[in-house]
Amino acid sequence: MKLSSSIFTFRFLNFNSLFIKSHPSFKISAATKRTMTQFPNFSTKISNSSPANTAEDSQVSPPDPRPQSPPRKPWLIVGLGNPGKKFNGTRHNVGFMMVDAIAEAEGISINTVNFKAQIGKGFIGNVPVMLAKPQTFMNSSGESVGAIVSYYKIPLKQVLVIFDDLDLPFAKLRLLPKGGHGGHNGMRSIIDSFKGSRDFPRLRIGRHWTTSREDGYY
Repeated sequence: MKLSSSIFTFRFLNFNSLFIKSHPSFKISAATKRTMTQFPNFSTKISNSSPANTAEDSQVSPPDPRPQSPPRKPWLIVGLGNPGKKFNGTRHNVGFMMVDAIAEAEGISINTVNFKAQIGKGFIGNVPVMLAKPQTFMNSSGESVGAIVSYYKIPLKQVLVIFDDLDLPFAKLRLLPKGGHGGHNGMRSIIDSFKGSRDFPRLRIGRHWTTSREDGYY
């Protein structure tokens, strides 16, 4: 899967977790889908052909005097959760599960522990990404995320935070370019680590269970 405008409607839905995979309500609305296909705007244009080499092409060219563009900053994709076996598979850890699903789908190994987080580096298409699962416990997520962003000087507009939302119906997704913490302590900690800035994207995953027996689960 190459990274394109549809990455948020495909790879993020590819859970191995039974509570996601088997649940009939795991779907996104048309409005959310429109939002997700518009953001972020990654370019994955790849040329499939090249002109034949000529004698002139084979000659050594002089150095290009123009200033070179600095390396692109990676996207930081953060999944929020709590470390430890007793929290595995819980709805509050859906951010961890989402990052694991992305890593598996894109062949990225989360094999480093740094900045109080489990970290994986790789590419999705031609876009450099860092995947992170803070190990500070949910309420102190900002200690880890803030340190990563500061060290790598990642623009906040390229920091995507994935977390559970008790106010959304179970497994519904809502992708927003910015916003508040909505009462989520992990997000509150991250916003504090960004000196109060809320201008970074977030993917909210619903975990509110209905009490209606007509829905078949309660």
